[in-house]
Amino acid sequence: MTKRFFSYIFLILLAFQISCNFIHSNKKTHSKSKLVKRDLDDIKKEGVLNVLTTYSSTSYFLYKGQPMGYEYEMLKRFAKHLDVELNIVISNDLDTMQELLNTGKVDLIAHGMTVTRERKKHTQFSEYLYLTHQVLVQRKPENWRKMKWSELQKSLIHDAIELIDDTVSVRANSSYIKRLANLSEELGGEIYIDTLAGDLSTDRIIEMVANGEIKYTVADNNIASIHASYYPILDIKVPISFSQRIAWAMRKNSPQLEEALNDWIRMMKKEATYYVIYNKYFKNEKNFRRRENSDFYSLNNNNISEFDDLIKEHSTELGWDWRLMASIIYQESRFNPESESWAGAQGLMQMMPTTAKRFGVEDRTNPEENLAGGAKMLKLLWNRFDEVPDSVQRIKLTLASYNCGYSHVVDAQKLADELGVKNNVWDENVEKMMLKLSYPENYNKPFIEYGYVRGIEPVTYVKQIFTRYEHYIQLIE
Repeated sequence: MTKRFFSYIFLILLAFQISCNFIHSNKKTHSKSKLVKRDLDDIKKEGVLNVLTTYSSTSYFLYKGQPMGYEYEMLKRFAKHLDVELNIVISNDLDTMQELLNTGKVDLIAHGMTVTRERKKHTQFSEYLYLTHQVLVQRKPENWRKMKWSELQKSLIHDAIELIDDTVSVRANSSYIKRLANLSEELGGEIYIDTLAGDLSTDRIIEMVANGEIKYTVADNNIASIHASYYPILDIKVPISFSQRIAWAMRKNSPQLEEALNDWIRMMKKEATYYVIYNKYFKNEKNFRRRENSDFYSLNNNNISEFDDLIKEHSTELGWDWRLMASIIYQESRFNPESESWAGAQGLMQMMPTTAKRFGVEDRTNPEENLAGGAKMLKLLWNRFDEVPDSVQRIKLTLASYNCGYSHVVDAQKLADELGVKNNVWDENVEKMMLKLSYPENYNKPFIEYGYVRGIEPVTYVKQIFTRYEHYIQLIE
């Protein structure tokens, strides 16, 4: 009976061990399958660098219709260096960033990430972009301007040790949590951590301190400093850490991308442009305050320009997304109704005098008239491509016609027929024919009716409008 009992227990334990090994094996396999193999050769073959960044006042945002940000400007230059297109993915949630990287949804996390030992276990970091240190962000009393200096000093924390038995609010999975835990250990006392949602940006959390919603938070000094210039009620003088490296993150199995990125960062650090970009977003307090006070700063309002209502009205008539129409207007005039080109085109949609007259525009500097006339012209061109089944390609052919003239686009379509490419697809087809019409061996062909056209202009025009439109889709509802 005893022998049979122990045999039974042995079999149960053996079965349990096999089951555990199977589960562990499955977990390992699943983990390995998640880490997609995609390196620089694959990126160049596809022609697109997919990058995750955050929607914030320093990384990536929209101001007066123009995409801006430290990460955005640096990434744009890096993509150009690699000769690939840049595709930006936004996420403010630290929980999902690593998952998107490992599964190949993005090739790079370009976000002010602190290099830590824990993160290096799962991620390959680039050469550091800059050094900073973490500081305590605290709020001065409401009437701090009327207080005596000594009274003000008594109301504030001046040393991290004063945080013992107090509470600091920081974002989940951020490097700030680990730093506060280490600080508690170093000080020999408990600092309580209020863990905030992982999708809250550092900007928003700093604003919460300024508004009195939370008592303290921790932020990188360069980010805290630029915000303190807008919120003078904030005090950021108490350091929480030593200097730390800020870098971009890649998968560990991307050695080609790592080498290319590190070489580029080292090269950039030798150029003045690198420091101009950094100062633009982390040092220029005047411009930061101007953006923060603007109605056309995407982090404040869901606006692109002061003409948004008019743009929405006329884009509805076209059946187009109003953000696409806004991108066209930015391309044409930068939303300046007084804008005039060297050729005499004027207004938001840059209408020539004869075109304006044709579409009933008496005053080209009048935003409503100009937009109405421009929309009518786009509608006319759009209708001429009614045989094009794909709506995006039809819009691109319409825009090219708006830029260089409908007849030149028709010539490009004829050349497409001659060379055996699709005449109703702009991308990689008619756009290439448009470029060919800059050369005499093509524009002198007997079936080409309207001759030479500087093809790079409509090609660039369409590309820039759609690139900007993609930013507007990301940042504006």
